[in-house]
Parts: sequence; structure tokens; C-alpha cells
Amino acid sequence: MQAFDATRLSWPMDWDATFGRSAPLYLEIGFGNAQFLIDLALQNPDANVIGVEISLPSIKKAERKGTRNGLSNLKLIHGDARLALWGGMPLKALERVYINFPDPWHKAAHHHRKLINGRFLQLLASRMTDAGLLEIATDDPGYQEHITEVLEATAYFKSRTGPTYETEDLERIRTKYELKALAIGRPCRYFHWMRNNTAVENIFEYPKEIDMPHIVIKTPLSLDQISDQYDRSLSHSGDTPVRHLQMYRTVVMDELKEQRQALLVETHITEDPMPQRVGLTIQQRPNQEVIIGLHEIGFPRPTEGVHLAAAHLARWLLSLDERNKLTHHNLAVELSG
Repeated sequence: MQAFDATRLSWPMDWDATFGRSAPLYLEIGFGNAQFLIDLALQNPDANVIGVEISLPSIKKAERKGTRNGLSNLKLIHGDARLALWGGMPLKALERVYINFPDPWHKAAHHHRKLINGRFLQLLASRMTDAGLLEIATDDPGYQEHITEVLEATAYFKSRTGPTYETEDLERIRTKYELKALAIGRPCRYFHWMRNNTAVENIFEYPKEIDMPHIVIKTPLSLDQISDQYDRSLSHSGDTPVRHLQMYRTVVMDELKEQRQALLVETHITEDPMPQRVGLTIQQRPNQEVIIGLHEIGFPRPTEGVHLAAAHLARWLLSLDERNKLTHHNLAVELSG
């Protein structure tokens, strides 16, 4: 059994083809030591079960347990749950979702990292079937109150049991964290909810992978002259913030497999649902031209955010000398401005 990398999923995935059969799709987010996940797959052989986890040691442990139990109905995703949902899950595909003892992120500065909030529930609702089941459990008092408030405010889910939560659930297998909490007398809350029939606006469009950016600029400037004028504060704000970080000298292969001198600009792109740290290259040609492109280091995906970052770098380069002239580009975003 081998886990999928959340950053490499198809947008969206064809899970029927991946499992080799059509079956109800169950998902556990943050499976930890995989005790609950393995039991879920064992007890539901007629379901296709997916576990998402950001911890690599937990992924490896789940792989071993899944292989040992011969679970052909189990797949794993290593990475961020929001990305797995947003990019990898088809609309109205999930029949059950389990979130057991999510990280409460106690520090005020980290509250934005809490998984469960109104926006997350809207994303989840867009990927769940009508009447799909949502199961959440937590032992953290602060997170209990937070989850209660968020669920009671959502338009897309309703309680299956009447009250917002229960304080006991004798039907579920006890997880490691659950047993630890109960052993020290810390009560748990169990939220048994379901997707209602309220239509949800799908504001979470699937990312699109487009052509690799390619920009050609005529310039009398050498790479040294360009590098000397580089400013590490170079950034772009807006819906997709871009920060160009360090610039390095490097060598790249051109389209003819010949080595060319180049500059590599480490760039961070804050793009939903997949932020990327990429290398943009400024490659020198012998005819007073430079090419701005995307380095393959880190296996980046050429999204609209990557094109935006390349456009921002090109605008900066064009501003360095009045003799600079844009001769070609294939960008999916505006290069002017």
C-alpha cells in the first residue's frame, strides 16, 4: 500500500477507478495511529475508505497496518486535509466523514489553523452526498465549544441525535487519544451530524494545471546587472499573494538540452487550495534575450498563481531599464500593470 501525495492528486480524483470499483466513499481526516481508520475499513468491506494525514510517520504506520490486514478497500493521502478535499474529492462524493480529536491549536496566534470552521464546513458540504454522515469527536474543552458554535451556525448540516453533541458513544472503537483523555477524567464530546438538503454554492472550484510559464524579454542587461538590482522585498499582494525571496546563480538546460547561465528566484505563492514554494528562472540567451520560466525543482504544478508570480517577476525586470522590451509570453494572466 502506497499513500498518495495530496499535492499530486488529480483535480479531482476518479476514486472509482483508483479503487477499481464503485462503492460508497468514506473519509477519515487526521487518523493518527490509524487504529480507527483500520477498523473502519475492516468493518465496512463494501465501502471505499480514504485516510488523510499530514504526519509522515502516521502514514507509514497506516501503510504497514493496511498491508498486514490485506485491506484493498483502503487508500491513504499524505498532506493537508483542505487540499485533499478541495482538489481531490468530486462533488457530492463522500458518504461519511470522520474527524477524531483534531489538533485544537491552543495558542491564539495559531487559531487560524483550526480545521473546523464555517468555511471548512461549506467545503465539506460541497463534497458530501445528501444525508451524508459527519462524525466529530474531541476532548479539548475549548475546541468543544468552538465546534459547537460552528456547527450550530452552519446552514449545511444538522444534528442526527437532536442535541448538538453527546457525551458518550459506546458504538465506536476507542482511539488512542480518546483513551488517554478518559483515563485522566477529561470528558469527550461526540458530534453526530449529517448533510442536510440545503444547496451549497460551490466557491471551491477545482484548481487548473495550465502551461508552463514562458516569457521572453529583450534586454541589454547581463544576469549580473539584473542580480545587482534584485530587491528581496519584491512582493505582490491581492487575492493570491506572491513573495519573491532569495535570488541565486544557477545553470539550467534549455529546450535544446544545452546549459545556460540563469538566475533562480525562490518564490512563495499563497494560492488556494495549494500554496507553493517554487523556483522561477531568468535564463540568458546569447542574443540579448532572457527567458522567465519555472524550474522543475520540487515538482511544481503550473497553476494560475504560478503564472501570476512569473508575470510579477517579468514586470519587475521590465522596469529595470527603459530599453527592455517584452517580445513573447504565454501567460494566463495580464502582464501589464
